[in-house]
Amino acid sequence: MTRPSPFGHPFLLGFDEIEQALDRVSKAANDGYPPYNIERVPRTENEPERLRITLAVAGFTRDQLDVMLEENQLVVRGRQVEDRERHYLHRGIAARQFQRAFLLADGMEVLGADLSNGLLSIDLVRPEPERVVRKIAIAARD
Repeated sequence: MTRPSPFGHPFLLGFDEIEQALDRVSKAANDGYPPYNIERVPRTENEPERLRITLAVAGFTRDQLDVMLEENQLVVRGRQVEDRERHYLHRGIAARQFQRAFLLADGMEVLGADLSNGLLSIDLVRPEPERVVRKIAIAARD
Protein backbone atom coordinates (compact mmCIF):
# COMPACT_ATOMS: atom_id res chain seq x y z
CA MET A 1 0.00 0.00 0.00
CA THR A 2 1.46 3.35 -0.97
CA ARG A 3 0.76 6.57 0.85
CA PRO A 4 -0.87 9.39 -1.08
CA SER A 5 1.54 12.11 -2.10
CA PRO A 6 0.75 15.77 -1.42
CA PHE A 7 2.45 16.44 -4.75
CA GLY A 8 0.13 14.11 -6.67
CA HIS A 9 -2.32 16.89 -7.47
CA PRO A 10 -2.62 17.47 -11.24
CA PHE A 11 -1.81 21.19 -10.89
CA LEU A 12 1.57 20.47 -9.26
CA LEU A 13 3.83 19.56 -12.15
CA GLY A 14 7.55 18.87 -11.82
CA PHE A 15 7.62 18.66 -8.01
CA ASP A 16 8.93 15.07 -7.90
CA GLU A 17 12.34 16.22 -6.65
CA ILE A 18 10.78 18.08 -3.73
CA GLU A 19 8.94 14.96 -2.65
CA GLN A 20 12.17 12.94 -2.83
CA ALA A 21 13.98 15.64 -0.83
CA LEU A 22 11.32 15.54 1.89
CA ASP A 23 11.69 11.76 2.12
CA ARG A 24 15.49 12.09 2.49
CA VAL A 25 15.17 14.78 5.16
CA SER A 26 12.66 12.81 7.21
CA LYS A 27 14.96 9.76 7.23
CA ALA A 28 18.05 11.79 8.21
CA ALA A 29 16.38 13.79 11.01
CA ASN A 30 16.69 11.06 13.66
CA ASP A 31 20.31 11.59 14.74
CA GLY A 32 20.67 14.41 17.27
CA TYR A 33 24.47 14.72 17.22
CA PRO A 34 25.88 17.26 17.00
CA PRO A 35 23.20 19.67 18.18
CA TYR A 36 22.67 22.68 15.94
CA ASN A 37 20.78 25.97 15.56
CA ILE A 38 19.51 27.66 12.42
CA GLU A 39 18.93 31.38 12.68
CA ARG A 40 17.95 34.20 10.40
CA VAL A 41 20.49 37.04 10.42
CA PRO A 42 18.75 40.30 9.44
CA ARG A 43 19.81 42.42 6.48
CA THR A 44 22.24 45.26 7.19
CA GLU A 45 23.36 48.15 5.04
CA ASN A 46 26.36 46.12 3.81
CA GLU A 47 25.04 42.56 3.79
CA PRO A 48 21.86 40.79 2.64
CA GLU A 49 19.66 38.71 4.92
CA ARG A 50 21.42 35.44 5.71
CA LEU A 51 20.79 32.10 7.33
CA ARG A 52 23.35 30.86 9.85
CA ILE A 53 23.72 27.21 10.81
CA THR A 54 25.64 26.79 14.09
CA LEU A 55 26.79 23.33 15.17
CA ALA A 56 28.17 22.51 18.63
CA VAL A 57 31.45 20.75 17.80
CA ALA A 58 33.38 21.11 21.06
CA GLY A 59 36.58 19.08 21.02
CA PHE A 60 36.98 19.16 17.24
CA THR A 61 39.77 21.12 15.60
CA ARG A 62 39.48 22.80 12.22
CA ASP A 63 41.51 19.95 10.68
CA GLN A 64 39.00 17.38 11.96
CA LEU A 65 36.01 19.12 10.33
CA ASP A 66 34.94 19.17 6.68
CA VAL A 67 32.24 21.38 5.20
CA MET A 68 31.30 20.31 1.68
CA LEU A 69 28.70 21.38 -0.83
CA GLU A 70 27.57 18.26 -2.71
CA GLU A 71 25.03 19.26 -5.34
CA ASN A 72 22.20 20.78 -3.25
CA GLN A 73 23.37 19.34 0.06
CA LEU A 74 25.55 21.05 2.62
CA VAL A 75 27.40 18.21 4.36
CA VAL A 76 29.35 18.72 7.59
CA ARG A 77 31.61 15.87 8.73
CA GLY A 78 33.68 15.52 11.86
CA ARG A 79 36.37 12.91 12.43
CA GLN A 80 38.26 12.44 15.67
CA VAL A 81 40.99 9.86 16.14
CA GLU A 82 41.11 7.84 19.33
CA ASP A 83 44.20 8.72 21.41
CA ARG A 84 45.53 5.31 22.51
CA GLU A 85 48.24 6.80 24.76
CA ARG A 86 45.78 8.28 27.25
CA HIS A 87 44.54 6.21 30.20
CA TYR A 88 41.20 7.46 31.48
CA LEU A 89 39.86 6.96 34.98
CA HIS A 90 36.48 8.16 33.72
CA ARG A 91 35.56 8.71 30.09
CA GLY A 92 32.47 10.86 29.57
CA ILE A 93 33.60 12.61 26.36
CA ALA A 94 33.85 10.11 23.55
CA ALA A 95 35.81 10.67 20.37
CA ARG A 96 33.19 10.18 17.73
CA GLN A 97 32.53 10.83 14.11
CA PHE A 98 29.48 12.54 12.69
CA GLN A 99 27.91 13.59 9.45
CA ARG A 100 25.14 16.17 9.30
CA ALA A 101 23.51 17.08 5.98
CA PHE A 102 21.29 20.06 5.16
CA LEU A 103 19.32 20.10 1.93
CA LEU A 104 19.55 23.53 0.29
CA ALA A 105 17.02 25.11 -2.02
CA ASP A 106 18.09 25.98 -5.55
CA GLY A 107 20.04 29.24 -5.62
CA MET A 108 21.27 29.09 -2.00
CA GLU A 109 24.93 30.07 -1.69
CA VAL A 110 27.37 29.23 1.09
CA LEU A 111 29.20 32.40 2.12
CA GLY A 112 31.69 30.77 4.48
CA ALA A 113 32.32 28.88 7.71
CA ASP A 114 33.87 29.91 11.01
CA LEU A 115 35.01 27.85 14.02
CA SER A 116 35.10 29.71 17.33
CA ASN A 117 34.75 28.50 20.95
CA GLY A 118 33.57 25.04 19.90
CA LEU A 119 30.86 26.38 17.58
CA LEU A 120 31.01 25.93 13.82
CA SER A 121 28.98 28.63 12.07
CA ILE A 122 28.10 28.42 8.38
CA ASP A 123 26.50 31.42 6.66
CA LEU A 124 24.15 31.00 3.71
CA VAL A 125 22.42 33.52 1.49
CA ARG A 126 19.66 33.27 -1.06
CA PRO A 127 20.11 35.76 -3.89
CA GLU A 128 17.07 37.86 -4.70
CA PRO A 129 15.15 36.03 -7.41
CA GLU A 130 14.46 37.81 -10.66
CA ARG A 131 10.80 38.20 -11.42
CA VAL A 132 10.21 36.67 -14.81
CA VAL A 133 7.07 37.51 -16.75
CA ARG A 134 6.89 36.21 -20.28
CA LYS A 135 4.04 36.18 -22.76
CA ILE A 136 3.57 32.85 -24.50
CA ALA A 137 2.52 33.11 -28.12
CA ILE A 138 -0.41 30.95 -29.16
CA ALA A 139 0.15 29.22 -32.48
CA ALA A 140 -2.75 28.76 -34.88
CA ARG A 141 -3.08 25.29 -36.39
CA ASP A 142 -5.59 25.48 -39.22
